[in-house]
Amino acid sequence: MNIAVLGGGSWATAIVKILTTNHDRIYWWVRETEIKESIENGGFNALYLRYCELDNRKIVISNDIHEIIAKADILFFVIPAAFVEISLMDITKEELNSKKIVSAIKGIVPSCNKIVSDWLKDNYEVPLNSLAVISGPSHAEEIAAERLTYLTCGSHDENFAKQVSEIITCKFVQTTISDDVEGIEYGAVMKNIYALASGIAKGMGYGDNFIAVLIAGAIQEMEIFLNKIKPRQRDVKRLAYLGDLLVTAYSQHSRNRTFGQMIGQGYSVQSAQLEMKMIAEGYYSAKCIHEANKQCYCNLPIAEAVYNVLYCGKDRREEFLLLIETFK
Repeated sequence: MNIAVLGGGSWATAIVKILTTNHDRIYWWVRETEIKESIENGGFNALYLRYCELDNRKIVISNDIHEIIAKADILFFVIPAAFVEISLMDITKEELNSKKIVSAIKGIVPSCNKIVSDWLKDNYEVPLNSLAVISGPSHAEEIAAERLTYLTCGSHDENFAKQVSEIITCKFVQTTISDDVEGIEYGAVMKNIYALASGIAKGMGYGDNFIAVLIAGAIQEMEIFLNKIKPRQRDVKRLAYLGDLLVTAYSQHSRNRTFGQMIGQGYSVQSAQLEMKMIAEGYYSAKCIHEANKQCYCNLPIAEAVYNVLYCGKDRREEFLLLIETFK
């Protein structure tokens, strides 16, 4: 089957790295001409993960999203959630008809507060058995360096989940499968908020001892929220939940942790965004989970503290002092 990747960032580049390890031809849509030219001429992404060597003999790359979608049977969506709507604004339902879609997007579509699978189902009538998701624990930087990584492939169609697993399993990527699509997606959204909280704490001078308490509280919040918004049997200690939370909250590669650390050091949201020059999904996730929780009424003090700092102008130190009281 023909496989295509939509998106040009670090995670998309890492996904292409995996796919070209296993397959002879991969189609790739990127928005930026600079990326297209650097891949074609040098086998590297000029804007993201420049050190990641890609076999450009196996890559057909284009700035025309319609062309790439038309060539593919399976589409890997690796576009930041904040930009997925604008990236697909000219795409029709007919263009996605009969396609299998794998979402590697770790965020909520901000304008409608929907996880990506729900957004695709509602806006493009993509059936659930044609949808799959990929989750960590993973960092693009380590995949680019071919460091051993475990990914979870989730789909309501077990056969499709197995197919995705076979497509991405390689010498440095192992996989597990799951049918908890919604739980995996919401878990990926929430872990970005908690990684941001970890960064804020670090930026304010809290140490590993407190951050461990913070993350222990975070997995409890995640379990409470997931069981409320998408109730079913699930073990949040598995890789797609606790594993992804840990790698995002503790790693130096985490954009969300880095963004939070800058906030903790006193940067404004705007200043931190300008300096990073990359998307920290946790910023958008904090507002989306706050809005979603208006229907769930869950007690999420860590997530609410992050929301209050980012969106309500609350003092970060005062918010964390209040948060500390909830851990007693």
